Amino acid sequence: MPSNLDLGDCCVTSGNRLRNRARARTMAALKPYKQDHNMNAGLTDDEFEALKEVSRGLKSKRLSPLVLKHAKLLSGLKYVDYGRNGIMKITERGTQTLFMKHCIDGLRKIAVNPIALLDANVKEFLLKKSHISSIEGAVGYEITAKGAESLADIDAQQRK
Repeated sequence: MPSNLDLGDCCVTSGNRLRNRARARTMAALKPYKQDHNMNAGLTDDEFEALKEVSRGLKSKRLSPLVLKHAKLLSGLKYVDYGRNGIMKITERGTQTLFMKHCIDGLRKIAVNPIALLDANVKEFLLKKSHISSIEGAVGYEITAKGAESLADIDAQQRK
C-alpha cells in the first residue's frame, strides 16, 4: 500500500464509488421509461383517456384512479398543470396533442368508411391541410395521397 494514502482517503473513495454505482443503477432503471415517453413516442391509450378526462374539466381535487395513475407523467410532459386552487387542468400543449390524436383517428375512420362522422373542427383541419377531400357526386370524404402518406408515416413511426 502506498504510504501517501491514509485510511481516510480509501474510505472516502470507496464510499463515492458505491454512491456512483447506486446512482448509475438508478439512472439505468429510469432510462427506458424516459425513452418510451418522449415527445416522439406518443402516449398509450390509457394516458390519452386520462388526458381526455382532464380536458373535460375536473370539478375538485379528487382524481379518478385513471388520472391519478398517469398524473405524474402527464404533468412531467407538460400536458396538464395544477391551478392555484389545486385542481388539475389541461395545458395548451395537452390540448394540441389531444386534437392531433383526434385528427389521426379521424383519418383512420375515413380510410375505413368514407361516410364516417367526424367532429367539425377535425373535418375542417383535415380538409384545410388537404388530407381528405369531398367525394364529387356523393356524400362522404376520401383520403388524398397526402393523407395516405401521412397515415403511413404515422404507422411506421409507431412500429419503431
